[in-house]
Amino acid sequence: MIHCYRQNGLNIVLDAASGCVHCVDDVAFDAIRMYEDAGRERTVRAIFERYGELAEADVLELISDIEDLKSAGKLYSEDIWEPAAGKARDTSLKALCLNVSHMCNMSCGYCFAGKGEYSGKAKLMPLETGLRAMDYLVENSGDHRNLYIDFFGGEPLLNLDVVREVVEHGRKIERGGGKRFLFTLTTNGLLIDENVIELLNREMSNVVLSLDGRQEVNDASRILPDGSGTYGVVVPKFKRLIDARGGKDYYIRGTYTSRNLDFTKDILHLAELGFTELSMEPVIPAPVHVSGDSTAHEASDGSSYLLTAEHLPEISAQYELLATEMLKRKKEGGRFTFYHFKLDLKGGPCLYKKLAGCGVGTEYLAVTPDGELYPCHQFVGNDDFLMGDVYSGVVNTNLQDEFRACTIYSRTECRGCWARMYCSGGCAAGAYNSTGSISGVYEFGCEVFKKRIECAIMMKAAEAFPE
Repeated sequence: MIHCYRQNGLNIVLDAASGCVHCVDDVAFDAIRMYEDAGRERTVRAIFERYGELAEADVLELISDIEDLKSAGKLYSEDIWEPAAGKARDTSLKALCLNVSHMCNMSCGYCFAGKGEYSGKAKLMPLETGLRAMDYLVENSGDHRNLYIDFFGGEPLLNLDVVREVVEHGRKIERGGGKRFLFTLTTNGLLIDENVIELLNREMSNVVLSLDGRQEVNDASRILPDGSGTYGVVVPKFKRLIDARGGKDYYIRGTYTSRNLDFTKDILHLAELGFTELSMEPVIPAPVHVSGDSTAHEASDGSSYLLTAEHLPEISAQYELLATEMLKRKKEGGRFTFYHFKLDLKGGPCLYKKLAGCGVGTEYLAVTPDGELYPCHQFVGNDDFLMGDVYSGVVNTNLQDEFRACTIYSRTECRGCWARMYCSGGCAAGAYNSTGSISGVYEFGCEVFKKRIECAIMMKAAEAFPE
């Protein structure tokens, strides 16, 4: 399978199974698109009809080049990876999302976690639970040496003492040898002060900072309980934190909704503020277990934040605009990184990661303040996905088997998709929230992902073949 597209003046051909990317002229682009179905003779005739000025020798040489690439496994290559999919899911843990707080000091309109409480009661994780979660991770980590902990919420800084103690427990385990912890914390920034900055910059391998872009956009959604905006409070705090980190090992994570379809302006605004590590995610569909709440994903005026298929043309145009602007700025010496355009065409994730994705429900679990285990933070609060707890371990092994079976070959839609080796089947939570099945496909999310990959590949091609 090949995928051919034009963007930013480039003709790009991706061979899906091999991952080879070809940047070609118009003649080769047309020939490659038709050769697989039309064959040699019909393709030659069609090219002559379309490009009558070409010499016969040149056309025949082009066809021979296409056939050589096919023989080398770089065009129309066969997908030989399905047998490996059965080995793609390991059940030894390597990562936990610690929901240390099911409370939040913001009241964001689009919050998938129900204002941080996950459709339950507001609560903080006790220290005992946090320490036990760390021990549980170590006990079930198998041969993994590097272990990952993400402090999440709600707002995790509301439970700073537990964060601090859990980190220290991890460092004690490290001193015993054999394991290494990499900690991340996601925060809305309201509680950042000098003590927080010192802890985060000493202990966190990465910090994720939530900000939606322009002040009017951010303050329409990311608000305090009294309805006031948060931009003016958190931006200076983020700048102090990042400056103290030396400008690295962080990223600003925003959300775009139907209310800011011009989100490229928000990304560029963040860059103009001096932030260089950026991400902007589409708002996720409301979890099924809270979808009955008529206020879910509604703004204060009753309108919806949700994105639909009718928004896709504008979203695609925004990503193309962003990619072009990033290339322009790089040439001019000013650059920033956009998380979803980061792409390693030579190395990238290992094969098993490409086949099975993030390890949800198997290598990766979320822990609630009560110590309950869920496949990931987006399933928290849905009793159908309760897998066990940090004291008894995973007891719902049938559910874990379902997650282990989810690969790009278990979904019919993925088998015929050119982007399958990049998205690894997509987000299981997104699939469930949109289709009611973790083995389904979140079609809107797929279209967004494919456009981002097209842009990322185009940027690599443009850098490889500068004008």
